[in-house]
Amino acid sequence: MSAYPKQPQVPVAEPGTGHVPTGTGTPRIDGRAKVTGQARYAAEWPATDLVYGVVVNSSIAKGRILGFDLDAAQAVPGVLKVLTHLNRPHMRGAGIFYKDMTAPAGSPFRPLYDAQVRYSGQPVALVLAETFEAARHAAGLVEVRYKTEAHETNLVASVERAREPRKMKAGFSAPPKDKGEPNQAFAQAAHRISADFYSGVEHHNPMELFASTVIRDDDGHLTIHDKTQGSQNSRWYVSHVFGLPKRKVTVRNAYVGGAFGSGLRPQYQLPLAVMGALALERSVRVVLTRQQMFTFGHRPETVQRVKLAADADGTLRSIWHEAVAETSRIEDYVEVVVNWSGQLYACDNVHVGYKVVDLDQYTPIDMRAPGASHGMHALEVAMDELANEVGIDPLALRLKNYAETNPADGKPFSTKALRECYRRGAERFGWADRAPLPRARREGNEWVGWGMATGQWDAMQMFARAHAELHADGRLVVSSAATDIGTGTYTVMSMIAAEALGLPLEQVTFQLGDSTLPVAPIEGGSSHVSTVGSAVDGACAKLRRQLLALAAGTQYSAFNRAGLDDVVFANGTLALRDDPASAIALTTLLADAGKASIEAKYLLLPNVLKQRRYTRATHSAVFVEVRVDEELGTVRVMRVVSAIAAGRILNPTTARSQIIGGVVWGIGAALHEHTESDHRFGRFMNHDLAQYHVSVNADIHDVDVLFVEEDDRVVSSLGAKGVGEIGLVGVSAAICNAIHHATGKRIRSTPITPDKVMA
Repeated sequence: MSAYPKQPQVPVAEPGTGHVPTGTGTPRIDGRAKVTGQARYAAEWPATDLVYGVVVNSSIAKGRILGFDLDAAQAVPGVLKVLTHLNRPHMRGAGIFYKDMTAPAGSPFRPLYDAQVRYSGQPVALVLAETFEAARHAAGLVEVRYKTEAHETNLVASVERAREPRKMKAGFSAPPKDKGEPNQAFAQAAHRISADFYSGVEHHNPMELFASTVIRDDDGHLTIHDKTQGSQNSRWYVSHVFGLPKRKVTVRNAYVGGAFGSGLRPQYQLPLAVMGALALERSVRVVLTRQQMFTFGHRPETVQRVKLAADADGTLRSIWHEAVAETSRIEDYVEVVVNWSGQLYACDNVHVGYKVVDLDQYTPIDMRAPGASHGMHALEVAMDELANEVGIDPLALRLKNYAETNPADGKPFSTKALRECYRRGAERFGWADRAPLPRARREGNEWVGWGMATGQWDAMQMFARAHAELHADGRLVVSSAATDIGTGTYTVMSMIAAEALGLPLEQVTFQLGDSTLPVAPIEGGSSHVSTVGSAVDGACAKLRRQLLALAAGTQYSAFNRAGLDDVVFANGTLALRDDPASAIALTTLLADAGKASIEAKYLLLPNVLKQRRYTRATHSAVFVEVRVDEELGTVRVMRVVSAIAAGRILNPTTARSQIIGGVVWGIGAALHEHTESDHRFGRFMNHDLAQYHVSVNADIHDVDVLFVEEDDRVVSSLGAKGVGEIGLVGVSAAICNAIHHATGKRIRSTPITPDKVMA
């Protein structure tokens, strides 16, 4: 039996790191492995007799495949097989693709399933060869005959077809019914604004290309190294789609080079690589190109209308917000776009609405802060417009309408330190010195403007399991099938476990990224720390009880009547809280009991009854300074202050990096990330990083992050929420508002490219 590569060495803290309590800034324990090349990603796993697969994509947007000419491709030396819908391995019936366990729920696209072409760039064939070069060359020789059909990819031209979504995915909250009389209140108010907004398509561009390496053992077992945000999600998908027993499939994702939503669902390289392995009974690797990564989903194009009305003093009287977004013909993709407008500010009259238009494109996919990124952009730009209309400072308008409880349902917030975000962010930025009118300050050829916006995102908790085992030599190994997409999961989970048992960080190993580990949700929605972290804490709490029982059951009679509140775990010892001299080494406890190790399992189930009584959210206040050259149309974001309220911050170092990353992405969304479509062909045209500009070092200047103190024991036992999404929300709106303050021009479509500034 041939051996497949073992699970990679799990990163641990550098020797001598010592005790690091949560709340302390701690470098990533996986950092050394990544910068030295020891960390292996999905496309880097070696295998004996590895076959390389290259995908052939459709050149039409809609139609049917009439046939293939494969002679030239199959004549290339080294080519083993060309898979199409005509000769692929058996896949189970269509219904299996509709199971809700394939997260996010819906009707995932089925590659090579039939002759129908549903979007431009759809995979239509897979060339399998002994070398990557042979497979790539042969893929260019595959000829496909099509019968084309009329397609529609233009959302703006199709808005009249907008409809209510047919089926809501799990976790989606439909817009609530009208509150009060929003139309009447709007008509009667002293100040009114009405604005239309457009958000263009954005594409994911994580550094790591999407790849799957399927390593086939002699007994048919498949070990799959996949770029995914959930190893168990991918394993479930493969097992059910191909009818393979669970024991026959292991999925691993020890290291993931970024994803932020693009890896929530299995992307099409995964089933294609499995098809190749099943067809050839060999190990197969499929890596998508950067161009192909523009073919499997994107942040949806969206049009919105926002109407706000206020009294003379700025008191909001009416909020009216509707959105129309694209979806695919395959399924209804939905996001929470407009609901935020009924939650963020106190108002008695609210209307929110959301519809979709099905187009001949791939289903959109979640992208960092899905829905909120563009939904709150429209609301926050409209609030800035209203402030100008009323003649009040934009921050003062928000404080005037501050909501102490959720205006949509009256529920209290579990914690809400947004007011403190406003205060500290404004103080750090110097907002009090802002000129009240636009076009007040110019330096050289550039106008200088200041803008601000509010951010909000859900604070979620799911269910998860964790396993913890303390060994006789003092090593603690904790495991859960979590994922680290670069957010710091390895580090913060190790910190939680180390603190729970009072161990030096280097004695703790956290295992993740393996479908055989205890169940964990996909890494998404800024919920991993509150979910998996709470499970880790729960498992370690069980170990604490076992250790106290060992102490009480030995000659250490001082512990006989002690409870957990009476003892402390520190420096690898257990001691009575009021008697430091009673300290016993944990290794001594295990040795005296004759135990090689003790272990505990924990199932975290959210306290739904308690949590439902509250609105759980993270908040932010973003302040921005821009410089605008109207002649060149250039916008430079010179300063950003992002004040964040997201519960207890367990690792300020990695949390700060998350917020900076969100700010950078927000700058890209506001100014740079522009997908161009040619609707004649139904195709995205600038499908690479040479023509699709993402923010780089030269685009980013001073980014200042501050965390406001919060401790939310409703969201999690750790008091933590999550910071992945909140760093992005509000950034693009603050930039748009700053551009208006600089120039007096209100630009309501993103990205704000130079032509729009010059116009």
